[in-house]
Amino acid sequence: MNILFFLSPKQDLMYVYDDFTLRQTLEKWEKNRYASIPVLGRNGEYKGTLTEGDILWGIKNLHELDMEQAENIPISNFPHKRDYKAVRVTTTMDQLLEAASSQNFVPVVDDRNIFIGIVRRQAIIEYLMKHYCTDSARKLRRPDQEKTGV
Repeated sequence: MNILFFLSPKQDLMYVYDDFTLRQTLEKWEKNRYASIPVLGRNGEYKGTLTEGDILWGIKNLHELDMEQAENIPISNFPHKRDYKAVRVTTTMDQLLEAASSQNFVPVVDDRNIFIGIVRRQAIIEYLMKHYCTDSARKLRRPDQEKTGV
């Protein structure tokens, strides 16, 4: 199976550039409330994953930070506790499943390491449940997870 079947394309995602300031990052992130987001270079290259914890501990270590100071702090100054492993668009399903087993999403890059989107672990699980689980296992899903017209 081709992993593009599961891909959420870059244009539909929230991400930040590695030269964003802390203030730009916080203002963009505030609108979406994700726990972790991809970080890209201006050329589109996947640079890593930034988490709320990375921001929190970075702010703690900066002491007495205010929003005016945040305009001068690039997010590239914030160490990442753990970057999500990116996979190439040509990766196998086995490799995708291995990466998704320990990450909420798997960044997908092309041959030049340019970020093209993510595969959400939830999309993989929903596919597996739809195609491989028994009816009784499907009933374990919460009603708010049901999709109509699928």
